[in-house]
Amino acid sequence: MCGRFARKSTQAVFAEWFGVGLDELPPFATSYNVAPQTAQPVVRFNRDTGQREFALLRWGLVPFWAKDSKIGYSTINARAEEAASKPAFREAMKKRRCLVPADAFYEWQRLDPKSKQPFAVALHSGKPFAFAGLWDVWRPREGPPLESFTILTTDANELMQPIHDRMPVILAPKDYDRWLEPGDPARPPIDLLRPFTAEPMTAWPVSPRVGNVRNNDPDLLNPLAE
Repeated sequence: MCGRFARKSTQAVFAEWFGVGLDELPPFATSYNVAPQTAQPVVRFNRDTGQREFALLRWGLVPFWAKDSKIGYSTINARAEEAASKPAFREAMKKRRCLVPADAFYEWQRLDPKSKQPFAVALHSGKPFAFAGLWDVWRPREGPPLESFTILTTDANELMQPIHDRMPVILAPKDYDRWLEPGDPARPPIDLLRPFTAEPMTAWPVSPRVGNVRNNDPDLLNPLAE
């Protein structure tokens, strides 16, 4: 699964990386401990302009048909094997796909029945990357519409297997357009939902402080002292 991640790159870096004008980005700050139920930037396809755009959406997808927004607490992730058929995600999988910018993500390795060790996972290059995501818009009876997203997960690659049996789907930049563009709703690009190759990735143990959402500082990404 993916329940926490870090986004340390500047807006300028993300604007260049995803091919969006800097002046078109909504305001968002760096975060070293992104947690569910918070508003986070995602990249999606704007049907009116035919271009990519950044938007701030809440993490925890609330499908358009939901009776209330509480379902968003259990939909921070969508299993790649089920997304095309599960009611909460299948419509979004057909026509509302997005990219979730990140620089690292956190995962917890179970050491024994009572303890876990958090790890940070990133690219050796230090460059940003993007999770495959889905988004939806829910309209309550009263109040403004709520736009929200989920992060797709898949089987762990060789790097992640000793830590956890799942990992977020990371997309190669060459696949961004194919993932974002509408295409044929009957044939979504589910072939892209596979484990990212392990060779360019690195993982290291970090402080248990990352388990507390109130902690949000660069030190969370520091390797844990021996």
